Amino acid sequence: MKYLLIFLLVLAIFIISVTLGAHNDQIVTFNYLLAQGQFRISTLLASLFAAGFVLGWAICGLFWLRLRVSLAHSQRKLKRLQQQLGQAEQPVTTSPVPAIKE
Repeated sequence: MKYLLIFLLVLAIFIISVTLGAHNDQIVTFNYLLAQGQFRISTLLASLFAAGFVLGWAICGLFWLRLRVSLAHSQRKLKRLQQQLGQAEQPVTTSPVPAIKE
């Protein structure tokens, strides 16, 4: 349910930005690192919004993946330590050693 609400919020923001951008048909010159281009302002805003959205999800995905790997490593380590603790707590049964007579 939470993800549906987040999706609806992002969709509403995107629809509002497209609606506002549809009324802005002005052509602007956009200077980027290697060159420049002439774009409609609505197209430029929509493409930059989409690029930022994708970049944000990619960065969040990398952090999430790093956390999942760390969690899996910690769970394996915990399981190994619990097994070692279980083996150490088992009672050691020894047979009586006969006394040596001299």
